[in-house]
Amino acid sequence: MEKLQAAILGGTGMVGQRFISLLHDHPWFEVKTIAASPRSAGKTYEEAVGGRWKLDTPMPEEVKKIVVKDVSDVKSVSSDVDFCFSAVDMTKEEIRAIEEEYAKAETPVVSNNSAHRWTEDVPMIIPEINPEHADIIHSQRKRLGTKRGFIAVKPNCSIQSYTPVFYAWREFEPFEAVVSTYQAISGAGKTFKDWPEMIENIIPYIGGEEEKSEKEPLKVFGHIEGDRIVNYEGLKITSQCIRVPVLNGHTASVFVNFKKKPSKEELIEAMISFSGEPQKLDLPSAPKQFIRYMTEDDRPQVRLDVDYEKGFGVSVGRLREDSMFDWKFVGLSHNTVRGAAGGGVLCAELLKAKGYIVKK
Repeated sequence: MEKLQAAILGGTGMVGQRFISLLHDHPWFEVKTIAASPRSAGKTYEEAVGGRWKLDTPMPEEVKKIVVKDVSDVKSVSSDVDFCFSAVDMTKEEIRAIEEEYAKAETPVVSNNSAHRWTEDVPMIIPEINPEHADIIHSQRKRLGTKRGFIAVKPNCSIQSYTPVFYAWREFEPFEAVVSTYQAISGAGKTFKDWPEMIENIIPYIGGEEEKSEKEPLKVFGHIEGDRIVNYEGLKITSQCIRVPVLNGHTASVFVNFKKKPSKEELIEAMISFSGEPQKLDLPSAPKQFIRYMTEDDRPQVRLDVDYEKGFGVSVGRLREDSMFDWKFVGLSHNTVRGAAGGGVLCAELLKAKGYIVKK
């Protein structure tokens, strides 16, 4: 099969690097073009990143000599690719404008950014949960005046360790939840070398994160009505988001009430048996088992469990009855794989399988 050619917008940052790492030897996609800020343009990717390669795995050989393009040169970047992944570091207004420009240049955009998450005709997809939201792309193309160009986004990294669990439990009708997330520093695009003040420290504030944690699951659980996606109204979430001295892995401590009263056995069975479209379609990055339940009292742990299913799966433990809520649990997901670039790659695989991303 001839591979689809992809551009990485914002390829020099941490999420851009993760996209490049995940696309190394990908069976469907190949990195053809890397775009970044004007200060990186004209350099080889190896030169542009310099000593700022942030991942444990080495930079793939095939990208080292790619000459980085200026991300604002939409015509040049779009010229020889079938679609692009977006991880640009700009203001929200600038991101909204440039992603729409790429879409209007008939280059589909799969974005890790938050700028278009609340655009009513832009699908915000967790592929196992709401693949049908891709259908809104038809309405979006009418608005943009495009034949093949569109924007799709993946939701915030902080919601990945509990939103799939709520969805797996939907038959029991969860209606209110309290969520505290303990978020890794790579979520801010940092390592401990970049951010020494995080060593042995906790910061009880991450700008904008609590609103995303409370509201984004409701769009993911929503439905298409005409030419927009309408939020689900049956669940209320309140959250606190805390930055902790961990490199990769967002942990969530969750309390939840149900309209129906499930047993522990029913809740565990619903989690471990849950699968979605990526599993049915056998997409290349799909975890075989999306959610696993761990019975040990001290699991999931970041060090031991963050790479479950190559970082595409969710680990849950400590499910127990609560004195104020019905049940409580702890969830863990990899914030730059499932929560960022990996979620984007899986989303692109789904959109290819559904015929939205095709060869130019």
